[in-house]
Amino acid sequence: MASRHGLARLAYSGVLYLAAPLIWRLVWRESAPTHPRGERLGLIPRRTDARPRIWLHAASLGEVVTATPLIRALLAQHADHALVITTMTATGAERIETLFGDAVRHHFLPLDFPGAARRFVERLQPALAIIAETELWPNLLHACATRGVPVVIANGRLSLGAFATYRRFAALSRDMLESVAWVGAKSGEDAGRFRALGCPAARTAVTGALKFDIQLDDSLESESERLRTSWGERPVWVAGSTHPGEDEAVLVAHARLRERYPDALLVLVPRHPQRFDAVAEVCRARGLVVARHSRGEVPEPDTAIVLGDTMGDLMRFYGAADVAFVGGSLVPVGGHNLLEPAALGVAVVSGPYLDNLREIADTLAEADARREIVDGSALGEVLITLFDAPEERQRLGAAGRAVVEANRGALAATLEKVSAYLRSNA
Repeated sequence: MASRHGLARLAYSGVLYLAAPLIWRLVWRESAPTHPRGERLGLIPRRTDARPRIWLHAASLGEVVTATPLIRALLAQHADHALVITTMTATGAERIETLFGDAVRHHFLPLDFPGAARRFVERLQPALAIIAETELWPNLLHACATRGVPVVIANGRLSLGAFATYRRFAALSRDMLESVAWVGAKSGEDAGRFRALGCPAARTAVTGALKFDIQLDDSLESESERLRTSWGERPVWVAGSTHPGEDEAVLVAHARLRERYPDALLVLVPRHPQRFDAVAEVCRARGLVVARHSRGEVPEPDTAIVLGDTMGDLMRFYGAADVAFVGGSLVPVGGHNLLEPAALGVAVVSGPYLDNLREIADTLAEADARREIVDGSALGEVLITLFDAPEERQRLGAAGRAVVEANRGALAATLEKVSAYLRSNA
């Protein structure tokens, strides 16, 4: 069995080497001026301090947002450890720097070539590795197993698509998961999929979703109030984390809403910063007056849209809104964090594509704390309904907040396991 697993990993590595030029081209743009590209080959500084290290990997912006409560708890409860965060993307790196500054060290994750993975783990020398959600790299996990580094998967999830992909490479998947110390799955379905791929049942637990343990900054309420005051007394809604194909639908909805409420203001927040300029042009091409938040432009009475073209401000925008549409859900992306506006008591609306957070979406729907629409026209009608009925809008927001409060607990369960492994590895 072990031999077959080793052969599977060898074959996988061979394919990586053959695809190296394409892989390198794909990650070339995911860089930051303060990070040498050699990090992608595991060329990070060798450990010099005496403090043991916790390594947490959060692939991209979404995983960073999910892992933020865990990162804050690790900094508070394990201050005797150095915390190192890795990401695959530049947007994830930017959010880590914005949120935590010098409190953590950040590196880009190395590409999963055997030498790069081995070099990275040898130089980092972590006492524990934590993977947020699920980004499993066979050679990195093998390097951890070789050096006796326990690996914990926090908020583990496997969509049907990801599960099918891993299952096609059964020997490689089993090899990876047999070396994982513990999986804290966010749902029973996710736990079952991890077990089906080879993770021992004794090392798998259902913790619930870390996203329910969302923490609100003390300054958030006052900052949101300041924004709302600057926008004036008018209906305000946010379209957060939108993708190509959604912006047009959102603008259709806003046009419909403004037929009923001519002074309605849309705060449009594209998911990826490289799209900010293009989305601004799409809005202006429709004859809409746009205020760009990054330039400090304050909306005038004739302003139809505030473009949220800054990083790290989405929660402030949600807090200043009456209704929030959460993107990645009108196109087959899988949906983004529905719990951010819900935790703030803001009425939540989404599209139907919610595979990335199905259990959360269903929990909100069962509590009548989410409205689902299928296109821009339907979104416009729901917005009109909610602005026509303030009491229903407020009830929807309160129901969402109650769901968040009732489902907290994944953070405590994860921290308990993390602390146990740190003690045993001390």
